Amino acid sequence: MQSLACNYCDQIPESGLVVLSGLSNLTSLSFKRSNAVTAEGMRAFANLVNLLNLDLEGCPKIHGGLIHLKDLTKLESLNMRYCNYIADSDIKYLTDLTNSKDLQLSCCKITDLGVSYIRGLSSLVLLNLNRCGIYDDGCENFEGLKKLKVLNLGYNYITDACLVHLKGLISLGSLNLDSCKVGDDGLSHLKGLCNLRSINLSFTLVTDIDLTRLTHLDLFGPRITDYGTNCFRYFKNLLSLEVCGGFVTDAGVKNIKDLKALTLLNLSQNVNLTDKTLELISGLTALVNLNVSNSRVSNAGLKHLNDLQNLRSLSLDSTRVTANEMRKLQATVLPNLISMRPE
Repeated sequence: MQSLACNYCDQIPESGLVVLSGLSNLTSLSFKRSNAVTAEGMRAFANLVNLLNLDLEGCPKIHGGLIHLKDLTKLESLNMRYCNYIADSDIKYLTDLTNSKDLQLSCCKITDLGVSYIRGLSSLVLLNLNRCGIYDDGCENFEGLKKLKVLNLGYNYITDACLVHLKGLISLGSLNLDSCKVGDDGLSHLKGLCNLRSINLSFTLVTDIDLTRLTHLDLFGPRITDYGTNCFRYFKNLLSLEVCGGFVTDAGVKNIKDLKALTLLNLSQNVNLTDKTLELISGLTALVNLNVSNSRVSNAGLKHLNDLQNLRSLSLDSTRVTANEMRKLQATVLPNLISMRPE
């Protein structure tokens, strides 16, 4: 046997876990969201020396058990998302797992000290530290992780001072800074990351972006104004753009109208957008998903969507558009719509 999944299994006694110690050929083991796995029961994992993938997501009783993983040096993927009691004292046992490529630690109680224990895991390609307790002091530990392609630091206590430590991560393709206190000055350190294609800056302090290679940009919450949208004109590769926050007007949408590659555009909660916005984006014929909710768009503006034949999802909630006109649009002009609001 090489693969075993016991997800959501709460009735396995510790004596049952002992059986695992004899399955030394296992390469993949999953106990996702299982109350049966305890720190003591993890003793059985110590013999699984060929293990490549271990999934312990949402296991609440494994604090203190990671000592039994320290010799599993072939391990490449370890998922401990939502293991809320995992702390710095646990992470220190991961320092020798230098073949690790995928490490998921979101919602664990990890601080800057815990991050210092993974600084030597130079093979990491994906690192998820979302909703941990990280401050700027721990960010210098990222500098040696040169192979990182995906880094999630959302909902931590980091500021612009953190981002200077990311400027050497030249393989980075996706970065999540959701709800961090980062702004334009910090973002300037990322200009040299030529592989960066996706960045989440929702609820940050960013007002302007100069990362023209991006294909995915999420700005839910930042105070982006019409002036800040000037930089969008240069993002010719953007496939998805979300600018939600209330400060963009029709004038700002002029800087979006030529982004012909866009398949997803979310302009919701910009309350001053009018039918002029729909006219401006009428040439974005690749759009599959469009959201202009919480705006002043009306039934009269729907005619500008006639050429958006690829649209599958259209959301105009809390606008002046009526459900009857939406149904008429679907029936006569956009038959491919499968999701629309109001409906």
